[in-house]
This record gives sequence, structure tokens and C-alpha cells, in this order.
Amino acid sequence: MQFGGQTPLKLAGALGRAGIPILGTSADAIDLAEDRQRFLELLKKLGLKQPKNGTALDIDTAVNVAREIGYPTILRPSYVLGGRGMIIVTDEAQLKAALKSGELFRISGTNPVLIDSFLQHATEVDVDCIGDNEGNVFIAGIMEHIEEAGIHSGDSACALPPHSLDAAMIAELERQTIALARALDVRGLMNVQYAIQNGEIFVLEVNPRASRTVPFVAKAIGLPVAGIAARVMAGDLLPAFKLETAKKKSHIAVKEAVLPFARFPGVDTILGPEMKSTGEVMGLDTDFGRAFAKSQIAAGAKLPLSGTVFISVKDADKSIAPGPAAQLIAMGFDIVATRGTAKYLQASGLPVRIINKVLEGRPHIVDEMKNGAISLVFNTTDGAQALTDSSSIRKTALQMKIPYCTTMAAAAAVTQAIHSLKSGSLEVAPLQSYA
Repeated sequence: MQFGGQTPLKLAGALGRAGIPILGTSADAIDLAEDRQRFLELLKKLGLKQPKNGTALDIDTAVNVAREIGYPTILRPSYVLGGRGMIIVTDEAQLKAALKSGELFRISGTNPVLIDSFLQHATEVDVDCIGDNEGNVFIAGIMEHIEEAGIHSGDSACALPPHSLDAAMIAELERQTIALARALDVRGLMNVQYAIQNGEIFVLEVNPRASRTVPFVAKAIGLPVAGIAARVMAGDLLPAFKLETAKKKSHIAVKEAVLPFARFPGVDTILGPEMKSTGEVMGLDTDFGRAFAKSQIAAGAKLPLSGTVFISVKDADKSIAPGPAAQLIAMGFDIVATRGTAKYLQASGLPVRIINKVLEGRPHIVDEMKNGAISLVFNTTDGAQALTDSSSIRKTALQMKIPYCTTMAAAAAVTQAIHSLKSGSLEVAPLQSYA
């Protein structure tokens, strides 16, 4: 049941009722993790937090639930893989428009549509673990996403071990994961997705199965995670594997998503809760900046070591923008920005040249990009109109093969990677030497 994604989880109930023995985690435990009401009761019992949420089988109920939860809200069908059909809505009009198409209800079938409060500016974390039938739990990997919560975990870059979480936060994530694994009587693999907002941990999702992160975790820590899980599902106990030493690593692994945008001219490259990536790569090094740089090279992005960086960010990101901008200027880059962003950066004492948005007339940013004058783009947007207005920037970046970031977290990571590249050349070592 554990190694086939969402499909076997949907079959678990019918197999259990037919009396077919299931290796590893039971059909009832799988249902407990998937059934919204039962899972909510379990979290309350364990004293764990979850974003405000509700379910709906029709539009009127969905509207009422969203009003109670508050906007922005995430809508998603239940029992789906890859964030299929999942969308973030910012107001009631958008919610009604999304539901009136009937697509979300169609994907869900007889299951309800799930409605969750969207945690803004939260750090998302994936944890993979193995549990045995005596309650022993091994935390195989804690991965901190580079992009904020709201980008599908399959599209987000992530670092193992976490690159910015402190020891106390990591210990608490481990404690909550072990509590969940024991409460669900997990036998084999389990994946938990958390969001951390203002120091508080929220449980987003628990999958009592192998996640797409398992191959990455296995290579990063040098253990055959899926093989060990299979042995545990068949009855072996975790202490026999002596796994704790695997945690003591001095290197950092960065997973990056490979996105298919270059093969689809004209498509918008903005990321969201529905998964768009078609593959993954990883970078390994003893330093986060170098590991991230390697992951970008592997994904086909060529990071610049000089030139002009274009920055245009939404209001919520303006206070974050001066950090990466100042670092880039210190490394010899020039900065151009749209008026609002430029004024904020100038007020922070940074030398920035103002450039027109496309709507403000020529010469504008897309002209500069097409002329080869821009080597890197940081562009974050908020709201449907701003998204539409800036789509030509993202499409041109794709066409001209200019590296671009659509979140400030990614922009900060890219800045670190460029600093590492400028500080010295990358070195290559065999995977075995890390593991």
C-alpha cells in the first residue's frame, strides 16, 4: 500500500473490507489520516495545531465555511495527488467562480472539497519517518522548503538538514512527528508536511505512505530508506538497523524541482499549490550556498556572476528586498526596479535605477530583457491583476533564459548561491564520500 502514491490509499478501505491482509500500516490508520473529521479529533487529542479548516459538498456550504475561516483560503479536492485542482482564493468572488465551474467537485467525486486557511509568510517543512510495530520511530529526514508555504512541495526547492531552523524547532518537529506516527500506528513510511508561522508549528498534511521525497532523503543520508521500510512492514524492528548514526552528517543536500516551462512557449511560470514539476535534481556540499548553486546548475539554470538584476516585489515583500539587493550590490551587480520597489530600496540607501513597467510605456523592463541588459529577475506579485500585468516579464525571462525568482525566499537563496560561486570554484565529490 505504501509505495504507489495516492492510488493504493484509495483502494485501502475496499481491500480491508474484503479481508485482504495489508502489509504495514492498516487501512483504518490510512483512513484516519485521510478523513478530515477523524484526523482533526486525533490532532486535538495530541495537542497539535492545524490551520483553520472545513469541508463542503456544495457551493453554499463552501462560502459559509470560507467566511468563518477568513481569506486567503486554499481549496482542494480530497484524496488527490500532486495538488491537482488545488487553488488559493483571496476573496468570495474568486471562491464562487472557482466552485461554479464544478471542476473541484468533479475531481472529489463523492468526497468533500477541503477548505483551509492559507498561512501567509510561513516556512513549510517536510518530514519523512519510519515506524515499526513496537512504536519505535526513526526520523529519516527533515526538509526545509526554500519557497514559502503555498507552493506545492513537489515544485519547491528544499534543504536537508534545514538551513535556517534552530535546534529547538527541529526537536519539536521530531517530537510531533513521533507522536503522530505512534498515534496512527504507522508500520513503514510516513510523510508529514508542516508550516511554521511566527514560531508556531501547524500540521498541514499526514501521508501514511512513501512520499516523493524518499529517494532524495535516501541519497542525502546514505541509507536505503525504502528498503528498510519494506523490511519493517514485514515485521523487522527498527533497533536492529542501528540507524541513529545516519543523522550525524556534515553536508547539506538541496533538492530542486525541474520545471517543463521551456517546452511550452507562452506558458506562465508562476508557481502555486498545484504541482507543475516533471522531475527533481539535487546538489550536495558542505555549505548551503554551494549546494544550492549545484542544484540550480543541475536544473539547467545558469546563475550570473555579474550584470544587472531587475527587482519588482509586492508590498508584503518590500521590507525583505533590501537584504538580497544590498548583497548583490556589494558583489558588483547593478539594480534596476519598478517605481514602488525602487523608492523603497533607495530609502534604504541603495543605488537603484528606476525602470518602466510594461504598462507605463517604452523603454520598459521587457525591452531591456530582450536587449540582453538583464541577467537576473526577482519578481513577486499579489492579486490577480498584478499577476496578469507581470506575466510578460516571466515569459520573457523564460524565452531569454534569464534566471528568475517568483518568491523572496528563492531570491535570498539564489543570492547566497551567487556569493558562494564568486568566492571560489565548485568542487565535485562522489556521493559515497558524503554518505
